[in-house]
Amino acid sequence: MKTADLIVIGSGQGGIPLAADWAKAGRKVVLFERDALGGSCINYGCTPSKAFLAAAHAAGRARQAASLGIQAQVQVDFPAVMERVRSIRDRFNQGMHKRLDTAGVEVVCAEATFTEERTVTGGDVTVEAPVIVINTGTSALVPDIPGLAATPYLTNRKFFDLQALPPRLLVIGGGYIGMELGQGLARLGSQTDLIVRGDRLLDREESEVSVTLAEAFKRDGIGLHFHERVQQVRHTDGVFTLNLSNGETLEAEALLVATGRKPNTDALNAAAAGIELDSQGYVQIGDRFHTTNPNVYAIGDVAKQPAFTHVSWEDYRRLKAILCGEERTKSDRVLGYAVYTEPQVGRVGMTLAEAEQQGINARAVTLPMAQIARAIEWGQDLGFYRMVIDRDTDKILGATLVGYETAELVHVFLSLMEAGANWQLLEQSVHIHPTYGEALPSLARLLVGEDMPSCPNM
Repeated sequence: MKTADLIVIGSGQGGIPLAADWAKAGRKVVLFERDALGGSCINYGCTPSKAFLAAAHAAGRARQAASLGIQAQVQVDFPAVMERVRSIRDRFNQGMHKRLDTAGVEVVCAEATFTEERTVTGGDVTVEAPVIVINTGTSALVPDIPGLAATPYLTNRKFFDLQALPPRLLVIGGGYIGMELGQGLARLGSQTDLIVRGDRLLDREESEVSVTLAEAFKRDGIGLHFHERVQQVRHTDGVFTLNLSNGETLEAEALLVATGRKPNTDALNAAAAGIELDSQGYVQIGDRFHTTNPNVYAIGDVAKQPAFTHVSWEDYRRLKAILCGEERTKSDRVLGYAVYTEPQVGRVGMTLAEAEQQGINARAVTLPMAQIARAIEWGQDLGFYRMVIDRDTDKILGATLVGYETAELVHVFLSLMEAGANWQLLEQSVHIHPTYGEALPSLARLLVGEDMPSCPNM
């Protein structure tokens, strides 16, 4: 049996930098990884999906340029699109190998299992360490639909191995992954249909977000089937056949299942280390990332943290500080995220409903994209900007931005909230005309007037 100063299980975007930092500081570090280095982000998440969407949205914008008086003939070289996606993925993956090798991290390519409270075994390697970090992430949750398991369905894990553009695509699920990849294939030329159990897309977001995205999808020719369950799946002669709960039958050459995520904890044998999991299998942690075993920590979405790369990376920064004796917690930050459909969704903080549920005296203001000069000029006027504020303190509580490149714009609110700023600071800002960002002070100015004294010279 080997000994080490740190064991990291899983090479996600939190585990790799933590392992590298400790190794560079002269500590003995062993990292267990059962699959490709870099976790889901690099291999079948952020990196390949955004490279894929770069091509898809370029094609979509070219087709929609007709509204600007531009008639474009779009020819998609799908094999070239996917080859570029995979080459970028491979380049990033190689970077992870180099980073760990340069730092001196010992990588064990095997699935890790706890055998004792401070002991982990993978393959024929057993290691004991005083500090262990779980960063195993999540994987696709596949529903138990009759006939599905026997078919060559896709999840985000296999999606980027596609070699040919499917003429038709069916997507089960109306969340981030299904929407991004579904719209992407639609814009590259697949006839696409989404089957959604609920009554709207992105059902965790405000209803106006769902309405806006549904309109955008309809403009892309995407079929939306709400309040539907898939009763059975068959695959014959290269064609999927889905029987829906309303009696309808849909057919396509490709099927993407995007119905949620599950934690990668089945193989950990967590009980052997005294680590408690919740009813869904997620690792239970405290505010300082510790599990029920004082020697073991967990970061990222395996610990039911928001399933975004930047959250896992920030978990690493906080855990590193905690292990060095600093007073950090997983809650001492403002979190934002984005959905890379078109239009994009940029989100940070609370919605009005969430603020009111916490008993906050809150207010929201909304500015439609159709009232923003740059959006009108560029023909990108679908969406809206919304800000939530605390009436008692004037602090900004959150923002929802739906529109062109709102994943970039939402950082204005993220930074203001991190600084504890009030909405007046944004209202007083002078943003450049004509830009999409110009509308953010205009949004804040919708708050001016209610309780303002009248000007005596007016």
